[in-house]
Formats: sequence, structure tokens, C-alpha cells
Amino acid sequence: MTPLLSVSGLSKTFVLHLRGGARLPVVAGAGFELFPGECVALGGPSGAGKSSLLKMVYGNYRVDAGHIRVRDEDQIVDVASADPRRLIRLRAGTMGYVSQFLRVIPRVSALDVVAEPLVGDGIPREEATVRAGALLARLNLPERLWALPPATFSGGEQQRVNIARGLIAHRPLLLMDEPTASLDAANRAVVIGLIEEKKAAGVGILGIFHDAEVRDAVCDRVIDVTEFAAAA
Repeated sequence: MTPLLSVSGLSKTFVLHLRGGARLPVVAGAGFELFPGECVALGGPSGAGKSSLLKMVYGNYRVDAGHIRVRDEDQIVDVASADPRRLIRLRAGTMGYVSQFLRVIPRVSALDVVAEPLVGDGIPREEATVRAGALLARLNLPERLWALPPATFSGGEQQRVNIARGLIAHRPLLLMDEPTASLDAANRAVVIGLIEEKKAAGVGILGIFHDAEVRDAVCDRVIDVTEFAAAA
């Protein structure tokens, strides 16, 4: 089986310009693969480089060396060297991301925030809105909040909007950064169910799951990022 994601020889060092150019090594020689239908966790202590690895895969951080090859239908795209336009296309159709924090345009309703990925895929707005409402209801977000901008919500409510937006459209590769960090037990169970459905649909998931219950429920294996520790 061809991997959805293949990382090889990946290295990253941050240069702290406000500290006289001090160098902070993050990872060196990282390598792993992710296949359709599996959920893989990045494990290790705080500061080991888990979030940095995830952001490199998504293209938010540039890399110093190595390759991040993503299967995009019949093409292989190297995120490490792709130009910005190709990266935008990759994110639009192949690679989804659920971060820890919701970042949206102010004054846009929660319902429209969640529906937007479907609209971007060509789904009629009316249908996209119906599907967005169904997903928000499943995540126990009260209907009275749907027409309000998420900036007015609690942390847990914002995260449910964030999860709904990240999961509503089909993306073969999904990156998740502590998706259940702000959720109660009932909503964590809903997210576990949603992740299992994505896996059953052949989606490959790479994530950071500090919640041991969630990690044990959905992850097929754990990659210990301390294996890629860079020498200081």
C-alpha cells in the first residue's frame, strides 16, 4: 500500500533573532509513514517537537532538510519544497487540519464557519448549511448559538466549532493538534466516534493526543518523537 504521507530526513532548527541569532534545534533526521485508514499519534514530552513536526507537515514551518511527501490523488507533493500556490491547492483538497485554537473571520456565524469547507468544495450553500447544523448538533452545540460568531463562545464551544469545521469535508489526510483538550467527557466520546468514522472512510490521521483515553481509543500506533531529538 502506498503511504498517504512519507516523512524522511526531516530536520529543523529555529534561529532566535531577538537573542543574537541563537539556534534552537528541534528535530533531526525525522522519518515515518502514514497509511490510509490509520491514526498515528506523535508522542513524547512537552518540548520534544511534536507540534513543530505537525506544523512542518502542514507547511506552516519551513524545514532545513528532508522531505514531506503527500499523496495528492495521482501526484506526490513534497511539502518541504512546494511553492505556496501548490501548497494552497493541497490544503484545499487533500490535507485538513484541526488546531488547538479557533481562528476565524470576526462576525461570521458558527454555522457559516463550519459550512465553508463544503462550499469551497462546490456543495450548494443550502446543503452545506444543513450538514453543518447536523454536525454541530452531534457535537452538542446548542442551536441558539449557531447564528452567533464563535468569538463569543467558551473555550469548549469554540473547540467544537473548530472540530466540526475540520471534519465536515472529506480530506484524505487529516492533522489534529490536541483536538479534545477543551472538551468534557461526553464530547470527547463524540469526537472519538467521528475519528473512527474518518478512519473507516480511509482517512489517514496524524495527531497529538495528550488525552490518554482518546489516544488509546483511536490511535493504531505512537511515534516517539524523542527518537528524532536534535543535538543542542
